[in-house]
Amino acid sequence: MSLVLVVVVGVLFGVGFHLLLQRSLIRIVVGFVLLGHGANLALLEAGGPAGAPPLLGRRGEGPMADPLPQAMALTAIVITFGVTAFLLALAYRSWLFLGEDEVQDDVEDRRIAAAEARREGYDEEDGG
Repeated sequence: MSLVLVVVVGVLFGVGFHLLLQRSLIRIVVGFVLLGHGANLALLEAGGPAGAPPLLGRRGEGPMADPLPQAMALTAIVITFGVTAFLLALAYRSWLFLGEDEVQDDVEDRRIAAAEARREGYDEEDGG
């Protein structure tokens, strides 16, 4: 079971990062959500096997469960929800103003890339 969960976490992270590198804002949102789910599963795996409830004063059978991964998973859920809501609002505003969800190239980025291409062309011609 543990190996299957590790593979699922790896697939979720891989697909999530791939979608984050796309130009469509909706794909970026889905990629971020997949990364959040992968992080939650990784925290679940880090928590180890289930144990007795981590309540002070009660003594259950077996060792107590570690409460830290539970707290971190809850925090990851809240952060993922907040950032997803922000990204959805950003995608919606982009759709309203531009009529599409594609991320546009920055004019300054194009200028720097063109200058770099010209500089590399000159270096090759000069032999150095």
